[in-house]
Formats: sequence, structure tokens, C-alpha cells
Amino acid sequence: MKIENILFDLDGTLTDPKVGITRSIQYAMKILARPVPSADDLLWCIGPPLLESFRKLLPPDTGLPETALSFYRERFNAVGKFENEVYPGIPEILDELCKQEVILFVATIKPAVFARDILAHFDLMRFFKGVYGSELNGDLTDKGALISHILRNERIAADCTLMVGDRSYDILGAKKHGILTLGVTYGFGGQNELIEAGADFIAASPHQILETVKNLP
Repeated sequence: MKIENILFDLDGTLTDPKVGITRSIQYAMKILARPVPSADDLLWCIGPPLLESFRKLLPPDTGLPETALSFYRERFNAVGKFENEVYPGIPEILDELCKQEVILFVATIKPAVFARDILAHFDLMRFFKGVYGSELNGDLTDKGALISHILRNERIAADCTLMVGDRSYDILGAKKHGILTLGVTYGFGGQNELIEAGADFIAASPHQILETVKNLP
């Protein structure tokens, strides 16, 4: 069946959030008087739910991960969400997909309130019919649950939908619903992670996303 809908991950797929995310994690760790990892040592935190990451950085079951997340959001909401860059070529491919009458959605486990602010700031909101993310209380931080929510809410069929993302979470979450998946290697997961997760297609650039979609049945 022809692809009619595309779900795009945000971080590592549409934008490069490295600076804002890593600086906000460092901010939280510094306030808690904990060792502060370098930005490059925090790249694994881009993609998974942040509370899950803080539970690896700090002793779990102590309340510290939850406190760290609160400090993280304090800085991220103020400045971190805009310490971000749109990947070259993204606006152009989104525009072309819209011209081909493909319906686009954002599916990110980043809190939806932050995702909307980022997309509006970079003038990307106009390409998307809907922007879906997690809630600040922790709901919908599982990618599979988030995608299920989108399918139900938008009443779209899994077999005419494609998920585009850079991490295994995107691939595995979509596969729970029988959705075709396209993994992008310019983000934070890398080709091996995406292939091991079972990505149906791989793209090394935004342009290759467009080419893959054009060549689908």
C-alpha cells in the first residue's frame, strides 16, 4: 500500500539538539554536585527518556534522578530548547513531501510542549498536521505507546504509514504496530544500532529520505 503518512522523530532526525540537551544535563549534574560528564560522553542520552538516562547517571531509588530531571527542564525550557539546529535539507524535503500530499506528523518522546516550541522557533510547524510527544508527568515516554496513541487519535492505518527516526527506540516502537521504518544515520544511533533494531530502510541524509519515499510502492 502506498505510504500516505510519515511519522518523524524530532531529536537526531529533524534537528540536532546536542548542545541544548547536553548542557542542560550538565547543568543538573552541577547543581547536584555530581561529576559532570563531557558533552560527547552524554550523546547516549539523546533519544531515550531522560528520566531513564538520569537513573543511569545517578543512584536510582534515591529521588536524585527525578530532581535532576526537574533541574534539566528548568534550563532546557529557558534556553536549551533553542540551542538546536535544523539539519541541512530538512525544510526542503518536508516541503516536497507535502507537495506530494503525504501527511506528516512528529512523533517524539520529548515533551510535546517543548517539541512545539522548537518546531515553531525553526518555522517547521507548517509542515505537520500534528505534533505528538510525551507529557511532563511521564506519560507516553514509550515510543510504541506514543505511536499507538497517534494511530488511534488520527485514525490512520499502520500499513500506509512510515516511521523515520535515528534510534532503535523509533524502529522498535513502530514495528510493534507493523509500520515500515526508515533509520537515519546522520543522527545519534548509527547504522549498526538501526540495522540491529530491524530498520526496513536506511538513509544517510535527508535527501535519501525523500528518495526512499519516492521509490516505495
